[in-house]
Amino acid sequence: MVWKSNYTGSTEKSMSGSNTSIKPNNTGSNNAVGLQAQGSPLSLPKQDLMRDDTETMRSWMNNCVDSGYGSFVAGTQHDLCSQANGFDADKPKILVVDDHSASRMTAVALLAMEGYEVIEADSGAAAIAMVAQKQPDLILLDVMMPEMDGFEVCHIIKQDEQTRQIPVIFITALNDKRSRIRGIEAGAGDFLTKPFDRLELAARVKSLVQQKRLNEDIDHAEQVLFSIARAIESRDPNTGNHCERLVQLGKEFGEFLKLSRHQIRDLMWGGYLHDIGKVGIPDAILLKRGKLTPEEWGIMRQHVLIGEQICQPLRATRGVIPIIRHHHERWDGSGYPDSLKGEKIPYLAQVFQIIDIYDALSSERPYKPAYTPEEALQIMTEETAKGWRNPQLMQQFTEFISRRDRHS
Repeated sequence: MVWKSNYTGSTEKSMSGSNTSIKPNNTGSNNAVGLQAQGSPLSLPKQDLMRDDTETMRSWMNNCVDSGYGSFVAGTQHDLCSQANGFDADKPKILVVDDHSASRMTAVALLAMEGYEVIEADSGAAAIAMVAQKQPDLILLDVMMPEMDGFEVCHIIKQDEQTRQIPVIFITALNDKRSRIRGIEAGAGDFLTKPFDRLELAARVKSLVQQKRLNEDIDHAEQVLFSIARAIESRDPNTGNHCERLVQLGKEFGEFLKLSRHQIRDLMWGGYLHDIGKVGIPDAILLKRGKLTPEEWGIMRQHVLIGEQICQPLRATRGVIPIIRHHHERWDGSGYPDSLKGEKIPYLAQVFQIIDIYDALSSERPYKPAYTPEEALQIMTEETAKGWRNPQLMQQFTEFISRRDRHS
């Protein structure tokens, strides 16, 4: 059986006689954003989009996912969201680092009056050990300390993936411009000059602690998305490690194209999130081995719109959303969901589509063998000649694969 990527994606099969175009029912500012699937609306009201990210996803999942799989996802979300919300019930923990006991005790007393849990360290080395052990929510760090000064302590903390998001306020008698620049370079979030005012101390600590909590909530919401994406991939055991391969391929091809660091990150995230909307596609359609009927194909196409709505509330995924929505468009305008043509297709979606197609062709599936790199590129070149791909980008990808294979 000869298989071609008659429109390509990680799990889609060829079919004929369907040119259905699926679009949102309404995207007006005061209306629900609705998707119709065989009489069952999958909708996200606009007010839901304004809720907390994790609440939006939980509400949507409860409405549109079949009960067995929905229970699994809901459990994953609950565990992660509990971690984020549970932090609100605890007193913020502040680490005060100063080798002078009198100065340290003053800061400790003022912070305790504001209701914080306060821990202490009298040296740079003790501070680093305390940070690893206690994971404080903020660090008040004296600059002038023997052996290891505050700049060095801050630099070490900010280099560690586990502690880099902890905000640091430098407490210093130094008020020169050079010291402040050095502190900013080390990763400081703010400065207080000794002797400090209680109201100023309270205001700056409160502001940075709130910012840290917000960042943590965003991180937890992102973890929910990636957990859902991995669970979706596990629904179809035939795709293997498709997402992981796309992440690596996206990184390598992005570097070959000399894309920016943020663009490469978006390509890599796209590897996990591009098909997250398939959480709303029934197993009977998603895992069907034969050709899809026109009605089934219409439902399958909705996954790009569902995925866009899931990720829309998260600011961190905004660069990935064009990939999610448009990775099934075609250069000649015959793709979906918007029938975009040529350069109107977002560039990262064009790049991602090519690596997605290549991985699908070069991997074994129940309905096709794994093609060699040469065979996969030949099929993609033929499709480019039909007008489906960006010819220049296809030529760059061919060169990239040739170089990659020579050095592997």
